[in-house]
Amino acid sequence: MPDVSMYCTQTCPYCNRAEMLLNKKGMQVRKIFIDSNPDEMTSMINITGRRTVPQIFIGELHVGGFDDLAELDIEGKLDSLLQ
Repeated sequence: MPDVSMYCTQTCPYCNRAEMLLNKKGMQVRKIFIDSNPDEMTSMINITGRRTVPQIFIGELHVGGFDDLAELDIEGKLDSLLQ
């Protein structure tokens, strides 16, 4: 199983929804909080080119945000990425 990590903030509802979906799939999510560590925010922007959270990674693959994650699940592609 790949590692799953997510750039997030403490109060982001989409971060919570992404984590709930991934937990439902049996995955533990390593959360990287950008609101308490500005250096992590800079890192997230440099890696993804995006300024919004969540930014989700499955292994080295940048999935995107919650909408991207949910779309992968609807299309039946998420489970294969998580194996």
